[in-house]
Amino acid sequence: MLTWLQNPPKTLLPLPSLTPNPSPPFPMCSISPKPTKTSLKSLHIPTHPTPTTTDTGLKFREKILYLQALKINPTKVLELNPHLRSATLDTIKTVETCLASMGIERSAIGRILDMHPQLLTSDPYIDLYPIFDFLLNDVVIPFNDIRKSIIRCPRILVCSVEDQLKPTFEFLKEFGFVGPNRITSQTTVLLVSSVELTLKPKVDYMLTLGFKRNDVVNMVLRSPGLLTFSIDKNFRPKVEYFLKEMNGDLGELKKFPQYFSFSLEGKIKPRHRLLVEHGFSLSLSEMLKVSDGEFNARLIEMRLRLLEDKQL
Repeated sequence: MLTWLQNPPKTLLPLPSLTPNPSPPFPMCSISPKPTKTSLKSLHIPTHPTPTTTDTGLKFREKILYLQALKINPTKVLELNPHLRSATLDTIKTVETCLASMGIERSAIGRILDMHPQLLTSDPYIDLYPIFDFLLNDVVIPFNDIRKSIIRCPRILVCSVEDQLKPTFEFLKEFGFVGPNRITSQTTVLLVSSVELTLKPKVDYMLTLGFKRNDVVNMVLRSPGLLTFSIDKNFRPKVEYFLKEMNGDLGELKKFPQYFSFSLEGKIKPRHRLLVEHGFSLSLSEMLKVSDGEFNARLIEMRLRLLEDKQL
C-alpha cells in the first residue's frame, strides 16, 4: 500500500465498516424438544427471514432524507447513479467521512456529491484516498490546502490517477510548472485537462499566432488560466478583436496575457469603444485591471486634462 495510506494524517477520521450490520437474532422462546408442525406455526418463526416491504421502504426513505440534509437533489442523483438505490446508507456515509477527513465542510461536500453523484457509491480506499495520496506526495500539496484543491476542482475526484492525473502532471512539469511555478491548490484544476485534447492544442494555437515557445511558456506561467480557455470561444474572438479593432501588437499580449481572462462583450469592447470615442488610448493592463468606477474616474480625468490643454 502507499506510504501515506499506511500512516494517514492524524486528522483523518476512521471510516465506518462497509460490512452491513448482521440481522438481529430471533427472539428467544420456549418450545418443546420435538415441536410439532402446529407448534411451529403458532410461534410464527420464519424459515427464511427477509426484510419486509416496510423495512425496505424505510431504509430508502432514510437515504433520501440523508441526501436532502446534504442539499443534494435525490431525483437527479438517483437518475445519474442507479446503484445508489441498492447501496446501504452506511456505505454512502463513508464517502462523507472520507471527504470530511480532508477538512472539507459538510456544505461543500453536498455540492461536490450533487455535481458528481457517482462518488456516492464509490469506495474511499480504492477511489478517493489514492487521489489524496497523489496530491500530497506527488504534487506535494500541503495537507491543509487539499481542501482548497478539491473545492476549486471537484472533478479531480472522478479522475484516474494513472490514466489522467499523472500524465498531465508530468507534461506540466516539463512545460515549466516547477520550483516557484509548481502546481498549487490554485492550479490543480490544470491536472484534469487532457494533454493531447486540451493542453497541447492551446499551446500550438498560441504558437501559430507568432509567439515563440519561450513566450508561450512565460505567458502561461504568468496566467495559468490560459490553458483552461476555449480556443473557439475565447482565444480566436479576442485575438481577432485585439488585432483588427484595437490595432494591437502581439508584444502587448506577451506583457499582459491576462487579457484573455476578461469578458470580450462585458469589459473589453465597452471600455475600448469609450476610449476610441474620446480619442484616448491606454495599455491593456491600464484599460482592464481597474474596476468600472476607477476606469470611469480615469476617463473623466483624461477628458478634463484634455480640456485644460485646449484652453492653454
